[in-house]
Amino acid sequence: MAGNSQRRGAVRKSGKGATVGSGGQRRKGLEGRGPTPKAVDREHHPAHKRATSAARGVAKAGAPAGRSGGSTSGGSSGQRSAGASRYAGAKGSGGRAGGSGRPGRSAKPSSEMVAGRNSVVEALRADIPATTMYIATRIDSDDRVREALKEATQRGIPVLECPRGELDRLTDGAVHQGLALQVPAYEYADPADFVDPEAPGVPLVVAMDGITDPRNLGAIIRSVAAFGGHGVVVPERRSVGMTASAWKTSAGAAARVPVAKASNLTRALEAYQKAGFFVVGLDMDGDVDLPELDLATEPLVIVVGSEGKGLSRLVRETCDRIVSIPMVSSVESLNAGIATGVALYEVARARRIASRGR
Repeated sequence: MAGNSQRRGAVRKSGKGATVGSGGQRRKGLEGRGPTPKAVDREHHPAHKRATSAARGVAKAGAPAGRSGGSTSGGSSGQRSAGASRYAGAKGSGGRAGGSGRPGRSAKPSSEMVAGRNSVVEALRADIPATTMYIATRIDSDDRVREALKEATQRGIPVLECPRGELDRLTDGAVHQGLALQVPAYEYADPADFVDPEAPGVPLVVAMDGITDPRNLGAIIRSVAAFGGHGVVVPERRSVGMTASAWKTSAGAAARVPVAKASNLTRALEAYQKAGFFVVGLDMDGDVDLPELDLATEPLVIVVGSEGKGLSRLVRETCDRIVSIPMVSSVESLNAGIATGVALYEVARARRIASRGR
């Protein structure tokens, strides 16, 4: 026989059959493991995680639930504390913009860059939490730059000098004028915060419907601050948010005017109506011209739509009045920021005349 199969102790395997003693192992492998555990009892199953979260919620139900800080009522008093409270987190923390975070998920740190000398100075004056101030190399210093450096030094905010190219990258190409400030993400107010009987003056709120340009938001915030408005409401979806570009356009007025985010704009408008507000929509095909509006002296919510589509159907049906701005020339429509400024001026003028007549 070939090979060494005849050596002492050699074993020749002639097939692939079962080896001796394997029967017990086969029978053990065929035995069942008992009934399958319920989904809530399996540690890595989503049902188990939901049950655990619910149990934690029940445990905390007895504790008093406080609203998260950051929302303020309208008015110009307490500008420094009001501006600071609308930004999440303290110095050195990113924070997350309030609104529609998914429950059960940790907040991802984020931040915004406020660009431009006026915007940076106004943000520092408002005592908004800031993590870093960036200044361009060989910047042409003026009163605003000197004030920004003084404020940042007094508050202990790190000041970093960097080339203009790096500053362009940090501000995403914004017109920074050699100065930028990194701040935590904006924390929105609640629309119900503007229903405050103790707020000075007759309530005046601007709601935005479908506006996606941050420059329009900044211009509207600036007009609201100029004509004594109490706040701005933006929808949660299909709308611009409070970005650094909006802050830049507002020229620092965002430090004085709170911006609220509504999960559903139509329901928010209905809630204002129940609270005694009148809702007025701006549209070029309005039922009444703006100078003839008889509701200017009442608690008012002015709704402005997008420049292209105007007011949405549901929002239009919710309004108490649809007002148009009379124009001499055949201009198709006004920019949303300009239209809001004109409407706010007319409301402020009517209220001033009414107050003199009393």
